[in-house]
Amino acid sequence: MPNDTPVACRTRAYRDGVVIAEGFPIADVSDHLADPACTVWFDLCSPSPAELAAISEELGLHELAVEDVLHDRQRPKLDVYDSHLFLAVYAVAPDPDGGLLDSTEIDIFVTRQALVTVRENDRFDIDAVVKSWDTNHNLARYGVGWLLHGLLDAVVDGQFELIQAFDGQVEEMEERLFDDKPLGREWQQQAFALRKNLVDLRRLALPMREVVNSLLRRDLHVVEPPLVPYYQDVYDHVLRVSEWADSLRDLLGNIRETHLTQQGYRLNTVMKRVSSIAAIIAVPTMVFGFYGQNVPYPGSQQPIGFWTSTVLTVVACTGLYWLFRKKDWL
Repeated sequence: MPNDTPVACRTRAYRDGVVIAEGFPIADVSDHLADPACTVWFDLCSPSPAELAAISEELGLHELAVEDVLHDRQRPKLDVYDSHLFLAVYAVAPDPDGGLLDSTEIDIFVTRQALVTVRENDRFDIDAVVKSWDTNHNLARYGVGWLLHGLLDAVVDGQFELIQAFDGQVEEMEERLFDDKPLGREWQQQAFALRKNLVDLRRLALPMREVVNSLLRRDLHVVEPPLVPYYQDVYDHVLRVSEWADSLRDLLGNIRETHLTQQGYRLNTVMKRVSSIAAIIAVPTMVFGFYGQNVPYPGSQQPIGFWTSTVLTVVACTGLYWLFRKKDWL
């Protein structure tokens, strides 16, 4: 995740739910944490290993947690250490270029007085999280638990909005499935990409149930009783996203099977029509072939012979046509 480019950092300090400082250097974090009533948040975007080492020393972070940040694509999880918690979550959004799922890893360190967010890149809008904190400032007195809730709520809401968009795409594909016009390669590519996105989203959302449920444990002392309903709301959204992804994936599989069944039905219909036309053409071929023999036959070289063959051909073809129409072969 980290790189060697200059790190983008945002810092904030709260005391009793009120912002007392903002934009201060990370080196001043320990000064604010010396006050037991103070809560600190700072955000890093693509930090370098040296910068992570400085933060680890400042907050006393476990080396294994810091190592997880250095190695990207962690599974969504919650690790419990003696002095802090470590969370790995993913914000998701549709890729504007290829239409596939675009995920951004967010690593979170949680101590008694500090919340540290480490973003893989700047595609996750941290400003929206800060805005939600400022909007619900009446809960700021609950410190780190309140800050963590705002961040997780934004991540899960993004997943929920995306699964709603996927549901709309599945409904559109269902409607197109029964159109008279056959579905082409574009539809098949869209169905494949959507199924892949659903699998990826489920892979990121399903472990979030365990993460949020673990945070509600009283022995972790992260979620104070007044915040429990807010975390339960996040947990409910996580359940809905994972269950919704499962149902849409199954529904998309049924749509694909129905599409294959329709293709087989259309092929059978075409074969019936071709066979019916071939049978109709075989009648005049037989009649004309018979009358084309180089032997005398009734009506040979007489007008009656011509009219007999013509009437016989028309009657036979018309009879076959109506027979095939009655059997719905044409």
